[in-house]
Amino acid sequence: MRINGIHYQTIWETDEKPSSLAIIDQRFLPHKLKIVELKDLTEFVFAIKEMLVRGAPLIGVLSAYALYFAVRYSDKVDFDAKFANASKLLLDSRPTAVNLKNSIELCQKAISSYSNIDEKKSSLLATARKLLSDDIEICKKIGEYGSKLLEEIYVRKRGTVNVLTHCNAGWLATIDYGTALSPIYFARDRGVPLHIWVDETRPRLQGANLTTFELLHEYIPHTLIVDNTGGLLMQKGLVDIVIVGTDRTTRKGDVANKIGTYLKALSAFDNGVPFYVALPSSSIDWTITDAFSQIPIEVRSDDEIKFVWGKYQNELTKVLICPEETKSLNYAFDITPARLITGFITERGICPASEEGLLSLFPEFKTTQ
Repeated sequence: MRINGIHYQTIWETDEKPSSLAIIDQRFLPHKLKIVELKDLTEFVFAIKEMLVRGAPLIGVLSAYALYFAVRYSDKVDFDAKFANASKLLLDSRPTAVNLKNSIELCQKAISSYSNIDEKKSSLLATARKLLSDDIEICKKIGEYGSKLLEEIYVRKRGTVNVLTHCNAGWLATIDYGTALSPIYFARDRGVPLHIWVDETRPRLQGANLTTFELLHEYIPHTLIVDNTGGLLMQKGLVDIVIVGTDRTTRKGDVANKIGTYLKALSAFDNGVPFYVALPSSSIDWTITDAFSQIPIEVRSDDEIKFVWGKYQNELTKVLICPEETKSLNYAFDITPARLITGFITERGICPASEEGLLSLFPEFKTTQ
């Protein structure tokens, strides 16, 4: 998508080798566009853990590149050890998003076909590149299918379609286009008048910092709201549809996503507002049936709650907002039960939020459990 009219992806190879991978450091958005180059495993793990990059699809692609960079100078003696160590460090960095786990398993499968070390390295790079291109195509398909929902609302309403989002599931959470925002971009291109309600998304404010940044540069009308405003807007009839992303979805249709998603789903359910999850297949965990006992919920630093970052007198500043001694609990995700979800928008179409619904689009996973 575009920044100041220039097309960007979230990550890209710096040359043909590649000698490094360039990323947009999202910690500085919307105030500063900072490009960082990653060259070794330590830098990749730091980028994921400290959220220089974030979003389940993007983390999945970046982790595949991280494995390649972790072993690119290895030999037959240390290749397996370096690969295993890198896999563990990556899995520990962000435990909730399943894309990371899925990408590592794909990389393991790719290298298992070769005995030659150079061929293993080449297969890792090829896998990372394929995941990158696949992610773009998946997000485009989600945009195409999801935009039809917005078009239908417009035809019925004959007025501006009001969409509520939570967190950031736009192109900054993927390679390009995004998941939850992709239908918005495609509907805009088809002439649907839109207005987006943007949850700020405490505590890291991905909505306030990233979603608004995307929509501003794509010239899409939007309004920033505090996280708890969504329910009131729905009661007033000011929300036509809610579209969110997902970090991990079970085969039963339960969704782990940014903390606060569950409350939006409850409000939507109570007010008869359709609630959709933009779901790339890379975010489905076919091995899990009980989300509440089997999905690890990441607990992040107290500082994310107790401090806020902002721009003051042209400088980025960190500000304490509570007594320094106050304890806090920072769950990064919650789980939305399938019963509250109207449907999934996937790269293969739209389906009910259920095991039967998912398997109708992905029948090859029927025996995976």
